[in-house]
Amino acid sequence: MRQRPQFPGTAPGGGPGLPASALRGVVDLGALAAKPQPASAPAAGATAGDGTGGADSADRAGQTASSLVYDTSDATFDADVIERSLTVPVVIDFWAEWCGPCKQLSPVLERLAAEYGGRFVLAKLDVDANPMLAQEFGVQSIPMVLAVVGGRLVPLFQGAQPEAQVRRLLDELLRLAAENGVTGTATGEAPAEVPEPPMDPALAAAYAALEENDLDGAAQAFRNVLAADPGDTEAKLALAQVELMLSTRDVDADQVRADAEAKPEDAGAQIAAAELDLATGNVEPAIERLVGYVARSAGADRDAARVKLLSFFELLGPDDPRTAAGRQALTRVLF
Repeated sequence: MRQRPQFPGTAPGGGPGLPASALRGVVDLGALAAKPQPASAPAAGATAGDGTGGADSADRAGQTASSLVYDTSDATFDADVIERSLTVPVVIDFWAEWCGPCKQLSPVLERLAAEYGGRFVLAKLDVDANPMLAQEFGVQSIPMVLAVVGGRLVPLFQGAQPEAQVRRLLDELLRLAAENGVTGTATGEAPAEVPEPPMDPALAAAYAALEENDLDGAAQAFRNVLAADPGDTEAKLALAQVELMLSTRDVDADQVRADAEAKPEDAGAQIAAAELDLATGNVEPAIERLVGYVARSAGADRDAARVKLLSFFELLGPDDPRTAAGRQALTRVLF
């Protein structure tokens, strides 16, 4: 398995997309499940007699509409989604008939639900027909895709996405579900071992260089990936982490800290010390140092520290609680 650059104090897979080690920032849907519901129909996908919710694996292509992809509603959401998520991840596709991007995304999700063979199920929710749930989930634009794992809500993405990105997020979702004990399938069978999808060769070259501790080569390889695809968030985050490692690789740590202590008003000295703190896992001190400098400085120096601090938040990712706390502290000193 490839080793991605890891920032000290963050979970593997941090940054854009799903975190791969914990259900951080999820919402427990227990309260929604507990509130009174209209009489609900049997859980989607259940078959008369055995209640297994699936057919033999040989019939997967024919069962898609009933057990892998199904409509849910205000009345049946508890059984369709919350209860079912205790054994298999449930992906929710919020859509409407008038939504053009929905008509592009929904077939992709339906095809992937069949392709993944029951490792997740797809619940489709028409926001026009089910305004109560759309409001409770804060749906402001569609398509919007969420997941529920073990009764907890996991945000996935909003808007139509390329199939490759959808696959990447689904793979992260399944890894997250497995780490939290949700490993069932819609068919009731043990999940098959699914090999990791092949990596883009340019990205593979970047990680290979990183594994060999060739930071310069890795940085250039990640730049090559971004030159071909500027929107590749994985390469962008990895490059930022590698560049941080490069910028602090050969510094004299004692001298950097001494300079910062002796020159409290020097932007370069404070930024260098903050980068060193960040690279060695001292995240809170790094943030506090730059927030303090922004508070007591002005002009170009203040802006340089602010921009550097924002780059720290990008490295940590939006789900890291230190990002939220740091942004709040920065806002207080700016305004």
